[in-house]
Amino acid sequence: MPNLINATFPVLSLAIWLPVAFGVLVLLVGNDSRAQMVRWLSLLGSLVGLAATLPLVFCFDNSAHGLQFVERHPWITLFNVNYDLGIDGISLWLIVMTAAMLVVVVLAGWQIIQKQVAQYMGAFLILSGLMIGVFATFDGLLFYVFFEATLIPMFIIIGLWGGERRIYAAFKFFLYTFLGSLPMLLGLIYLYLETKSFNLYDWYALKLPLTPQIWVFLAFLSAFAVKIPMWPVHTWLPDAHVEAPTGGSVILAAIMLKLGAYGFTRFSLPIVPDACRHLDWLIIGLSLTAVIYIGLVALVQKDMKKLIAYSSVAHMGFVTLGFFLFEESALDGAIVQMVSHGLVSAAMFLCVGVLYDRMHTREIADYGGVVHVMPRFAAFFVLFAFANIGLPGTSGFAGEVLVIMGAVKVNPWIACAAGLSLVLGAAYTLWMIKRVLYGEVTNEAVAALKDIGLREAFILGVIALAVLAIGLYPALITDAMQVSVTDLMALSGQTKL
Repeated sequence: MPNLINATFPVLSLAIWLPVAFGVLVLLVGNDSRAQMVRWLSLLGSLVGLAATLPLVFCFDNSAHGLQFVERHPWITLFNVNYDLGIDGISLWLIVMTAAMLVVVVLAGWQIIQKQVAQYMGAFLILSGLMIGVFATFDGLLFYVFFEATLIPMFIIIGLWGGERRIYAAFKFFLYTFLGSLPMLLGLIYLYLETKSFNLYDWYALKLPLTPQIWVFLAFLSAFAVKIPMWPVHTWLPDAHVEAPTGGSVILAAIMLKLGAYGFTRFSLPIVPDACRHLDWLIIGLSLTAVIYIGLVALVQKDMKKLIAYSSVAHMGFVTLGFFLFEESALDGAIVQMVSHGLVSAAMFLCVGVLYDRMHTREIADYGGVVHVMPRFAAFFVLFAFANIGLPGTSGFAGEVLVIMGAVKVNPWIACAAGLSLVLGAAYTLWMIKRVLYGEVTNEAVAALKDIGLREAFILGVIALAVLAIGLYPALITDAMQVSVTDLMALSGQTKL
């Protein structure tokens, strides 16, 4: 068991359960006759939840090994299941980003959601707490409970506030992700039977032969690959994004896709390292397919949301590629890319939401010349588009260049293939920006558009500052995670055979 720095105050529990408590409160007291009160209560809950994560940032020790802010309490003593919480440098910023995105979603839906406001806000508050629970636990069964529980609020969000095909998209999302997780449950049970514990560090110390490792690896892969999602189990994501309300797309892209990627760092790489190395060719192949093939698919999309959804699959391919190159700078880049993609993809979906709320269409052909009537909005959209293609000075560049640098050290051909994503990303993103923003005003509906107000400018401005801050000073992220990445490299590189 590594060094564990116990919490003197239950910061992580507050970060998890405060949003959930506010969500339940909103559901209990809210109805459409008190919609404004519900909005303010939801905003208060999101801000309190964000404030609860700030001690994690200011009190985190960048030089410490192991987990910090540890909380340990018995839960199901018969099966040695504990309420084990703790974070390291890998999970720190994912937790903060989750809490921050909840504030964004509440503000983004302030005027747009007019019916069932309490249910909408309550679902997001509860979902936020559950996702933080995924990033904060180091008990295998508790992780599974949080991991699966996130499906319920998102299923409701897509099914109730989505588009015309929302029921189809909601069930497809639920079935893909739920069925993909069932083999993971079998893997968790197998590890428990081997160790009589659900503690992750007991599993890290387990010495398994290669064949059982491969089976456990495949069990984890089925859950994490669907959640990311990796090619070819990605088809639920475009449907979910297209039909989901703007807030649902923001949380899906910014946080929920990261649950699967994070699972690789907590489970696959440290628990079954030999299987990971034995099957690294499989993950690298699937990742490069996502980077190249999905990039080509994005080029032919006519719907802005669907284009950005496919872009997310391609960018998450960089994350999984960085994990399985087994090179430290590539792993650094993969984690930075997780944070960057969370910010940039959220901003891109918010920008599409701004246009959709005004025009009620996401078809690229219906726009043109938007820059002439919405100059402030266009400035933000262009900035986030540049971040999406990895322009130097933005967060997108920091993550991708680190992964490519690591790939060069491992295999230059892999680096060349990964580099194609920069070309493809520029092609489909700039093609969309050109058609939507530039040229002459194409119709009266575009001519009548009004530029963003203070609320929308504040939301996009805060995300823009974060994107530029990470792009100009990546050490904001890398300093906190460096020791944890080194520890993960040691776990995933040890020989157990």
